[in-house]
Amino acid sequence: MDALAPHHDPTVPVQLGTTIMAVSYAGGVVMAADSRTSTGVYVANRVSNKITRVAPHIYCCRSGSAADTQAISDYVRRYVHELSLELNREVNVSVAASLFRELCYRNKDRLTAGIICAGWDAQHGGQVYTITLGGSKLQQPFSIGGSGSAYIYGFCDAAYRPDMTRAECIDFCVKAVSLAMSRDGSSGGVIRLVCVDRDGVERQLVAGDAVPRAWQG
Repeated sequence: MDALAPHHDPTVPVQLGTTIMAVSYAGGVVMAADSRTSTGVYVANRVSNKITRVAPHIYCCRSGSAADTQAISDYVRRYVHELSLELNREVNVSVAASLFRELCYRNKDRLTAGIICAGWDAQHGGQVYTITLGGSKLQQPFSIGGSGSAYIYGFCDAAYRPDMTRAECIDFCVKAVSLAMSRDGSSGGVIRLVCVDRDGVERQLVAGDAVPRAWQG
């Protein structure tokens, strides 16, 4: 092995140093994330997928420890599936978010997990919920998280409008994540997008060479 090659200590957890976000609009939600997974200063995966399916119309964005967030999303997906079979209908987005909150809160001393749970249901339409590292649940019109979010709070507050269309929400997310990627060393790769509405789910991807640069406007 090359002595200069980066070496991953298996005792060090793989971190999703990242940029994640979600925004709701009149008919659904748009979720976005970069794709870089880091282990300290070493990039472990440059094209990881941080937007995970929970139910047909519910997804989550994951930040923090990759192992922790994958385990939590697996548990919630199982609970939501069992509950939907019992009720004979799809579970509301708020219920899935409450399950994330319960797991994160009860295990807050052992987990490093920041979650954005978002989706669409027939009762409330598009919804976005933030589940913080400590296990709080907060509904917001849009949410940002991960290490890259610190660089884009000002942009998001200035650019967000409550009456945006689906296309405008996609543009808002791409601009925000690209700005974070240009400043945050733990964010990078491609931009993955998931759009959820009553008709289903559409995934989009902005390749690395197509990500907008800050100086390009």
